[in-house]
Amino acid sequence: MIDDFSNLDNRVIKALKGTTTVGVVCKDGVVLATDRRATAGYFVASKRAQKIFPLDQHIAATIAGRVADAQTIMDYARAEINLYRLQEGIPIRIHSAARMVANILFNARYFPYLLQSIVAGVDDLGPKMFNLDPFGSLTEETYLSTGSGAPIAYGILENNYKEDIPLKDGLPLAVASVWSAIARDAGTGNGVNAATVTHEEGVRELTEEEIAKIPQKLS
Repeated sequence: MIDDFSNLDNRVIKALKGTTTVGVVCKDGVVLATDRRATAGYFVASKRAQKIFPLDQHIAATIAGRVADAQTIMDYARAEINLYRLQEGIPIRIHSAARMVANILFNARYFPYLLQSIVAGVDDLGPKMFNLDPFGSLTEETYLSTGSGAPIAYGILENNYKEDIPLKDGLPLAVASVWSAIARDAGTGNGVNAATVTHEEGVRELTEEEIAKIPQKLS
């Protein structure tokens, strides 16, 4: 059992350095955007890291933290969500999926998975997005950023997010927030990945050509 929780907190904070992920809830869907850089200290371990994970047809998640921990949790989540669909015959609600992941993290809180995640999607209650920390805390948000570039991304999100923002405006907002972090945060870089989740298309990951057409700054 760990009895030095201050040291544990410091290790968690250190592990979450690097990366910027952003989520925006729109009136007609959800947008997720991340950078592509994976770091190991000051070493750039990958320039094409995948940080957006489709978990089902209507739900996706982002990762920030230790890669092995994050990929393990995403595998657990995808398996449980697919099992729910098979057993119940209906897709899982976004809150239920997020709570399931939060329970996994909470049960491992003494030896935590070093992961911060955004779980978002669209269900019969509409677009939803949840923030999860390494200890299993769960909060619902309308816009959100995680990782070391989050303070910079929030500067863009806070000034430009509006309630009931349409997806066509939420997408460039999310992408511009990540580009802003890339410009100022050494742990964030090498371009942007983005995905949308809607009732009509489900989870759709944008191609590099589509992302290249999105302005890096808001007008």
